[in-house]
Amino acid sequence: MTAPRQILEGVTYLVTRRCSERRFFLRPSKDTDAIFRYVLAVAANRYGIQVHAYCVLSNHFHLVVTDPQARLPEFHRYLDGLVARAMNCSLGRWDGFWERNSYSAVKLETDDAVLEKMVYVLANPVAAGLVRRGREWPGLWSDPGLIGGEPIVAERPTVFFRNLGRMPASASLRLCSPPGFSSDDVFAARLREALNEAEDRAASELEQGGRSFLGVARVLAQKPRAHPSSGEPRRGINPRVACRSRWKRIEALQQLKEFGRAYASALAKWRAGLRNTIFPPGTWLMRVQHRARCEAAG
Repeated sequence: MTAPRQILEGVTYLVTRRCSERRFFLRPSKDTDAIFRYVLAVAANRYGIQVHAYCVLSNHFHLVVTDPQARLPEFHRYLDGLVARAMNCSLGRWDGFWERNSYSAVKLETDDAVLEKMVYVLANPVAAGLVRRGREWPGLWSDPGLIGGEPIVAERPTVFFRNLGRMPASASLRLCSPPGFSSDDVFAARLREALNEAEDRAASELEQGGRSFLGVARVLAQKPRAHPSSGEPRRGINPRVACRSRWKRIEALQQLKEFGRAYASALAKWRAGLRNTIFPPGTWLMRVQHRARCEAAG
């Protein structure tokens, strides 16, 4: 059985979702950028999700978000479902858009882990050997300078969405600094500095390996149904928490293990017909879909 997700209020996550067969269905284009930007803005507003960073590469995307109301699964179901339908319409296809596995949501346990993963997201186009600087990526990429600034206004795309439908004509998305940092300006400056260092390091490693950057022109020339020629490791570790501190990480994993045991015990009682069973804090599926009672988070 797949381990249940524990969804608690106020948690910050690194979220990743990959396209089916690693194909370039999200290759940068006018339609791709318009669709993803708009759906992300609508979904974030609908479910109260705070967006801190994003990068949409050709065959996957990364987000760093905070979930104040414990609604991350609803947010992602809406985002992934609507992006898939709209993009399939744009590409003239009908089959599955995302890989079969669900999205990855790694809980970021400390401020340092949040900063580190935001740098990872924004430096991803460089580390992947696509462009020399993240800001050169021709697709969606959240500039640290937008944190705390004016909202990004996403107009409703002309592809897939009806002019007289229920979807809003536009949606606003405001990037903010994660909880725990003193101010947007201070955090954005710290993020830019760390990002520059990571980009320099990634570029140096690429050059030392005798490789060159793919470049914007070749990225834009990719065919949506193509995929990388290199293989990708399978059946590796699927992390659920991120933290440099060994003991903090052990503590977080132990808490997840205790949650899993309590959840399994409660689920067994529920299946036995005991509808007054109380599930552990952070239970999402049973609470939302079956109205099961849950303990309050401590």
